[in-house]
Formats: sequence, structure tokens, C-alpha cells
Amino acid sequence: MFENLSQRLTKSLRNVMGQGRLTEDNIKDTLREVRLSLLEADVALPVVKDFIAEVKSKALGIEVSQALDPGQEFIKIVFNELKEVMGSESAGLSLAAQPPAVILMAGLQGAGKTTSAAKLAKYLIERMKKSVMTVSADVYRPAAIDQLETLSRDVGAEFYPSKATDKPLDIVAGALDAARKKFADVLIVDTAGRLHVDDEMMEEIKALHAALNPVETLFVVDAMTGQDAANTAEAFNAALPLTGVILTKLDGDARGGAALSVRRITGKPVKFVGMGEKITALEPFYPERMASRILDMGDVLSLVEEMERKFDRQKTAEMSKKMMEGKDFDLEDFKSQIAQMRSMGGMMGMMDKLPGMNSIPDEVKDKMDDRIIYRMEAIINSMTPRERRNPDIIKGSRKKRIAAGAGVEISDVTQLLHQFDAMRKLMRKLRSQGGIRKLINLARTMAGNGGMGGLGGMFR
Repeated sequence: MFENLSQRLTKSLRNVMGQGRLTEDNIKDTLREVRLSLLEADVALPVVKDFIAEVKSKALGIEVSQALDPGQEFIKIVFNELKEVMGSESAGLSLAAQPPAVILMAGLQGAGKTTSAAKLAKYLIERMKKSVMTVSADVYRPAAIDQLETLSRDVGAEFYPSKATDKPLDIVAGALDAARKKFADVLIVDTAGRLHVDDEMMEEIKALHAALNPVETLFVVDAMTGQDAANTAEAFNAALPLTGVILTKLDGDARGGAALSVRRITGKPVKFVGMGEKITALEPFYPERMASRILDMGDVLSLVEEMERKFDRQKTAEMSKKMMEGKDFDLEDFKSQIAQMRSMGGMMGMMDKLPGMNSIPDEVKDKMDDRIIYRMEAIINSMTPRERRNPDIIKGSRKKRIAAGAGVEISDVTQLLHQFDAMRKLMRKLRSQGGIRKLINLARTMAGNGGMGGLGGMFR
């Protein structure tokens, strides 16, 4: 995500590191590089101009000239301005209304409205503990109705049925009545999209908005369309009182133009971002965390929160108990750790949130493929329960059988055993030094036995 922009910006900012004093001359080249980086990222020109002007003004101000490390202060200014451009603070949903609170989804065809409606339903059900009903008013694309029905069933949301022969206004009126009768907290309305903005589409969605009076009108847009995303959002904002934006496909956006333009162009906050195809891949948008990732500082807080949500509580508790009793780390434990990593988006899904990822060569990143995880799981699955509990018995003939069962080379089995042995030695060392207790306390925190506790404060 944002790889191109991130690499260009971090490379440009190295030029001011270590400067004893910032002057217009010694930041001129850096600002030009930052400007080019933003333009190549397809950030809207007015946004780029304002950004550079603000950074320059603050960098040449009295507070920087008196700073102990002007170079670091300059990077801090860029960070704060990135955060400001994207909205300064996270903007959540406003659901303070007489139930059902109506959320209207708007956007062009292919932007991901239907999938986003289901993802949002899952988010509301799981994280906000709301009862949700969904409905599709897209009578022009019958597949959209079927798709939303299937996805709603998968996420545990109630679905109000509609047909291609129905009128959109009749559909939403019936859905609103049904949501009231079923005491739904939230009604999510998926609307029809077009391949481009047109008067007919705008008139229809205006009528739906007037009939529903939604508390949230969310514009769904494909982040990979770059500056066009901000322009389209502006057109919708002129026709509808938008309350926020959902940027989809952000995980595939190497540039970042939409994320950096849409807030400043429309004046509306980005509320959620789609980070993949999975139904769980919808996250609240945090400008500060995104600015940190763009500058290759990572997003450790989001990583910790994701671990807290997705770690298997029962398995974590079992492993904690086992370690406390002084029992050895075995391949079943190793497999459990691999599975938990996969549930959090795999190796790159986790590492993408760590600082300094842009300094890692591409050829090294290519080797951090999730196929490694699948191969490791396949090897362990090919072992007998006895072999998993007693890895030291795995020798020549056993390795050959395991490799054949997993469809890998014997050397792959040997490599996994070496990796496991290194992990086991670490666990033994920690236990002998009393450090295992700290790991167990951390595991308990992740398992939800105390929420974030004091852990979150480490990263604030």
C-alpha cells in the first residue's frame, strides 16, 4: 500500500536529516522532490500546492530554527501536514438516531458498494454490537441483489428482499418499515451505480435520500482511480449531503492519490478503508496511522489491535498454561502460531505495519510470501501426533515420509525443524530467565483478559 509514494518521500526526506539549520536553500530540493512524489502519486494539484506551501511556511518558522534537530523537526512537519490533509482525526459513524439508523451507500458501478455494505454490516455487528438489516435498491443489476443477500447471510445481517421489477422508492419504504418492526438498530441501503456520473442516477439517489433521511450518506470509491476518485466524490457531494467516504481497494493502491486528495477536495472525512477482498477487510480510517505508514514509520498500534481481535483466546490460554507449568514448546504450538499469523493477513499483512519496510529490498520482500506459511502448515500436518509432540524423533526416514505427504523437498522439512528448534531454544531461555512470564502476560492481554491494558500506551 502506497509503496511508490512511501519510497519516494522517505528518500527525499533523507536530504534534510542532520541539517544544523533549515534555510530556504537547503530545503528547496527536498520540497521539489516531495512535490514530485505527490504529483506522481496522483494527488490533486490544489492539494499538492497547499501541502508544499504549508510545509515550507512551518519549516522556515521560528520553532524549527530553534529546534535541537531541525532535520527531524522538518520530518515531523511533513508528518503532521500529511495527517492534516487526510483529516487530522478519525471520524466514526454517527448513529445517534431513533432506530433504525439509516446508512445510504452511494457511488459508481464497480467501486465496491455492495461488498462494502456487507463489510460494514459485519463491522457493526461484531465491533459495535448492533443488529443490522440490509437492502438493495439496485434494480438495474439483479446480481447485486443476490450478492447482497448472500453476503448478508454470511455476516449475520437480516436481509430485506427486493426484485428487479420493484421500484427503488417502494423497496426502501418497505425495508424501513421492516427494520422498524424487527427492531433493527441499523438499516444499510445499497443503491444503484452507473459507469459514470449522470443526471438520471443523481435524481434517483436524491429521491431515495429524501425518502430515507439517512444519518450517514457514505460515498464508496475505488482508491486505485487516484485523483479521479476525489473528482467523482466532489460531483456526488454537490448532489448529496455526504457525511463521509469509504475508500475501497486501498491495499492495492501503490500511489495514494485518493487518500490524500478526497478529504481536502470534498471537505468530507474518509471513515473506512477496504483493505482486501475478505469480508472482514474493512477498517476505520486513522489519518495519523496512515501518515505514519506513508513515511515508513509503520503502524504498530493497528497491528496490536488486530492481534487483540484475532488471536484465538482458547489456544492462547492453553499455551499460557502449558508454559507456566514448565512444559516444552512443541510443533503443535508452532503450528498454532502459524495459523494465528495467517488469520491476521499472513506474513506481509503483519509486516506491512512494521516500521522500515521500505528499506527492505524487493527481492527480500518477494521471499516473504504467504506460500511459506502454507508450506510450513502442510509439513506439520503431514506429521503424526507423536512426531509433533516429540520433534527430536524426526530423522531420515520420517523426514522422507513427511516431505512426500506435504509435497515438498526433504530440505524443506529440515529447514522447518531448524526454525522450530530456534524458537524452542528461545522459549527455554526466556523461561529460565523468567522472561516467559512477561510473554504470557502479553498473551493474556491479547486474549482479551484485560483489553489493551497498559500495552496501548507504549505506542501513543
